Amino acid sequence: MLAMPTESASIDISALRRNYARESLSETAVQPSPITQFGHWFQEALNSALPEPNAMTLASATPDGRPSARTVLLKGFDERGFVFYTNYESRKGQELDENPQAALLFTWLELERQVRIEGRVERVSVEESLAYFQSRPKGSQIGAWASPPSRVIAQRDLLEAKVQELLETFKHDEALPLPPFWGGYRVLPTHIEFWQGRESRLHDRILYSQTENGWAIERLAP
Repeated sequence: MLAMPTESASIDISALRRNYARESLSETAVQPSPITQFGHWFQEALNSALPEPNAMTLASATPDGRPSARTVLLKGFDERGFVFYTNYESRKGQELDENPQAALLFTWLELERQVRIEGRVERVSVEESLAYFQSRPKGSQIGAWASPPSRVIAQRDLLEAKVQELLETFKHDEALPLPPFWGGYRVLPTHIEFWQGRESRLHDRILYSQTENGWAIERLAP
């Protein structure tokens, strides 16, 4: 008996396309610093009320070169780099500690833009991690203490029981101590690419590459 085609099989994905025509991007118009340029674009993403404009794909790799990716949230950026926080014992934490190279990807589809960042990774200071950790809602602090990310757990009830235990332990505290296994990473960029969608797939791609004398700016073919 022939199998009936599924609904998804009837969708012609190859025909899905959109023409980009909102903006343009010139190597002569961008800022000398990619961090300043990123700040302008990030502010425009905020002004456009995009959902989670600080959401970014973080790509890492195991020591033997196998890639992995997930979405995390940017929590700060300056001339030193781009900061996010996580459990150091998670899969991504272990990968970054063993192979401290990473790539970030911001995708702002409503603005027809994306930003790609590549660079070396280092842990932020304990002081920075503590300051951010204690600025989080208490529930998020409890969650960081309770959850062993990337590890198999028998059932959710065990996780929720641990949360209740911690809520009782810290019921008189709004700011919890920093878990020794939790903190921030900073991606120190060596390459930052700004992508602006254009008509007929002739997109604008401006690449900043770090050199001994600062940042070199080049246009890439789409």
